[in-house]
Amino acid sequence: MESAAELVKSHLCWPPTLHVLALLGLAAAGYAFTGLLAQRRAALRGVESFPGPPAHWLFGNAKQLKQDGKAFDRTLKWGESYPYAFPLWFGPFICLFNIHHPDYVKTLFESTVPKDTFIFSFLEQWIGEGLLVSQGQKWFRHRRLLTPGFHFDVLKPYINLMSDSTKTMLDKLEKYASGNESFELFEPVSLMSLDTILKCAFSDNSNCQAESGRNTYIQAVYDLSNLISLRLRMFPYHSDFLFYISPHGFRFRKARRVAYRHTVEVLRKRKEALKEENELDRIGAKRNLDFLDILLLARDEKQQGLADEDIRAEVDTFMFEGHDTTASGLSFILYSLACHPEHQKLCREEILQTLDGKDTFAWEDLSKMPYTTMCIKESLRLYPPVPATSRVTTKPMTFCDGRTLPKGCHLLASVFGIHRNAAIWENPHVFDPLRFLPENVSKRPPHAFVPFGAGPRNCIGQNFAMNELKVATALTLKRYQLIEDPTQKPKLIGRVVLHSINGIHIKIKPVHTN
Repeated sequence: MESAAELVKSHLCWPPTLHVLALLGLAAAGYAFTGLLAQRRAALRGVESFPGPPAHWLFGNAKQLKQDGKAFDRTLKWGESYPYAFPLWFGPFICLFNIHHPDYVKTLFESTVPKDTFIFSFLEQWIGEGLLVSQGQKWFRHRRLLTPGFHFDVLKPYINLMSDSTKTMLDKLEKYASGNESFELFEPVSLMSLDTILKCAFSDNSNCQAESGRNTYIQAVYDLSNLISLRLRMFPYHSDFLFYISPHGFRFRKARRVAYRHTVEVLRKRKEALKEENELDRIGAKRNLDFLDILLLARDEKQQGLADEDIRAEVDTFMFEGHDTTASGLSFILYSLACHPEHQKLCREEILQTLDGKDTFAWEDLSKMPYTTMCIKESLRLYPPVPATSRVTTKPMTFCDGRTLPKGCHLLASVFGIHRNAAIWENPHVFDPLRFLPENVSKRPPHAFVPFGAGPRNCIGQNFAMNELKVATALTLKRYQLIEDPTQKPKLIGRVVLHSINGIHIKIKPVHTN
């Protein structure tokens, strides 16, 4: 008893400073909790006109949306019960308003509401304030300065480079053509897409498809993409401090340093090479322009270019957006065609007729494959590379049915949900490329198919991406027959980009033509 009394006495005799700090800590915690409660009350009031699936008081809907390959199925099922949109709760305080109907997403995409800084702040720590995450006048200025980089005259010479990168991948896949074993498709496709970006955008013949994991920059890009996806999935890592002190945070900073040094060195070398030339027309007369040329020499109406930090941000943004999204899109296109040999056969016949014995694509060939293009679009409908995008309202937003969301609501445009909405698409889970015949397209709302977004913040590189998808699909079907592995069905998960937990597996056989 005496020792207990002494213990109490010793605590009562803490120095006054410690008492003050303890009281301040309690006050800060109380203030923060009060703010979170106010945030919850505001979110509940904001979505009170929109019923949604029941949510646990602590976990919200998070347990129902765990990364088990079934989350998309659950949200589609909820969409049948709650037309247009419904709230999803992640924990007790974070509410995302999930939109899954084209009429609602039209209101969102045609507005000027900014992207959700909560989600994109994780990306910003790698890619900076590039087009993907920048807002307001900065975004508008960058978009205007970068648009010439995606003009048809700039994109035309890329076709040969895309063909070369695809052929390198197809040569590597040859070892799978003689057996009857399936193989994981996403990894070689991702390397091919990365190779294409480096060649087209930066005139960098990195040989990354051969070097694979041995190239430190390539490995850094992979690590950064994977760690950002991991951080989005793990709630404790939403804290900058907890992520910083974690092993994953250490790996992130290490990979970011490698990527940063590489980008800075690429920019330094190109600036040195451009010292003698400062006009795009004169450079274009000597060699093909690339994305980096246009970044470095872009000027606004005041003849002001982009700052070095802005250029680095746009380079890193293009690297991230350009390779992972295209790799996802192409992997699922080839998988879809493997699962539907009747459509694959029609595509191959069209491709062989278009190429007429050639091994490489020309610019004019891209418009001669309407059926293949419809198959590509149908796969992008079923498997959109970016399955959702987020915004936050800066003022009240009223939708087509008169219901309104207040300022400060976090919106999630579910591209996956829109593309499989049974109210818009007949038999939405069936692969049917004829949906994209002109007469069928005209019957649907314009925002029913939005793999590249829509409105003022649509994807600036969508023509580049579609060209790459066409070239890679066509050359693959020219060389190989794609065969489904029914024992390896993809289990879809929505990270920043659409992936499969268990990979994307197919078999291949050589195509024998007369």
